[in-house]
Amino acid sequence: MLTEELIQSVIDISHQAGDKIMAIYQQDFGIYEKSDASPLTDADLAAHNCIVEGLTEVSDLPILSEESADISWQERNSWDTYWLVDPLDGTKEFIKKNGEFTVNIALIKDGVPVFGVVYAPVLKQTYVGILGKGAFKITAGVRADISPKAWTKGETWKIVGSRSHQSPEIQALLDSLEGDTELVAMGSSLKLCLVAEGAAHLYPRLGPTCEWDTGAAQAVVEAAGATVTIIEDATDALRADAAPLRYNQKESVLNPYFLVSC
Repeated sequence: MLTEELIQSVIDISHQAGDKIMAIYQQDFGIYEKSDASPLTDADLAAHNCIVEGLTEVSDLPILSEESADISWQERNSWDTYWLVDPLDGTKEFIKKNGEFTVNIALIKDGVPVFGVVYAPVLKQTYVGILGKGAFKITAGVRADISPKAWTKGETWKIVGSRSHQSPEIQALLDSLEGDTELVAMGSSLKLCLVAEGAAHLYPRLGPTCEWDTGAAQAVVEAAGATVTIIEDATDALRADAAPLRYNQKESVLNPYFLVSC
């Protein structure tokens, strides 16, 4: 089912959606709250329509997108394989114009992200993960395989987190680690990709996310050889028996807290 032709088609679709976003991103606009008339919503919808149209042409699988999230649980519960889409992840990054927002397309099979594409149109970086076949990054047309980098004793921990102050929960996790820690700041689903490519060791998420926020990047992470596991709080973040984050297992599309690690 997941052929090289389909993989390339989905990469192309993510780039086309990125072009739609960039046409709006390059316009002048102020700082605003997301609303039906905002440029951000225009960008969301333009990317959503582009992706849905593109996926429909290459696949007959159902699609769950942030912009079509009103699909009932009764219907979703019957899906074993489907596309999970976030047309534009990174609202704050879009508004701040720092470039760290992404287009996200994932293929979910039996709750597992088996294929994902994360595209950052400003940075011109594309992350691709195929479970069982590895992960790679395309930068300016050049493809390179990626893999996580485990922490070694004496090394500084690189932790993905907020550019602003850390929550008490995150600080508790940092305090529990042996050795020095260094914050690696990044926006949107690129946070997960930093662990996948070995630019960071951990990404603890102790705040709300939805399934479309993480599906594509988790596919990249797990294909690269790292993990995304469920945690209750900072105290059990490094448990070896933590369960993997999975999808479409419940009515709510909210994720539990999780940790990305290698």
